[in-house]
Amino acid sequence: MRREVLADLSAVAELARLIAPALRPGDQLALNGPMGSGKTTFVRALVEALGGDPACVSSPTFTLLHRYQARLPVIHVDACRLDGWPQLAALGVDDDIAADGVLAVEWADRVAEALTPTWRLVFAHAAVGRVVEIAGPLRQNPVR
Repeated sequence: MRREVLADLSAVAELARLIAPALRPGDQLALNGPMGSGKTTFVRALVEALGGDPACVSSPTFTLLHRYQARLPVIHVDACRLDGWPQLAALGVDDDIAADGVLAVEWADRVAEALTPTWRLVFAHAAVGRVVEIAGPLRQNPVR
């Protein structure tokens, strides 16, 4: 994993804008880190970079799943209260992936056995800004 120090949430958004052009249908982003570390900010900027409306993006903490229209539809899951694959599947996530969307899962470690992430990002608070560890793309057969 590569470690980056991000000065603030605008740097988190810039990271999302850098990753967005590399995304393909069916890609999965595993987002981990404590509350307030930038996971939803990352998804908001990702949706915007994919041509969607960032104003529609909010944390799916209570609803568990949001869908955003963009060049690649984004399925945004908060797995904090989920306990493994059965609960994730009950949300219809496998159907969404089959529909050529991009899956972004906050608290991805809670459903790790259900994911085959293309990108792994671990956010953390730092003395100044944020720290993020990045691994990706982790595709089996990357397109060149």
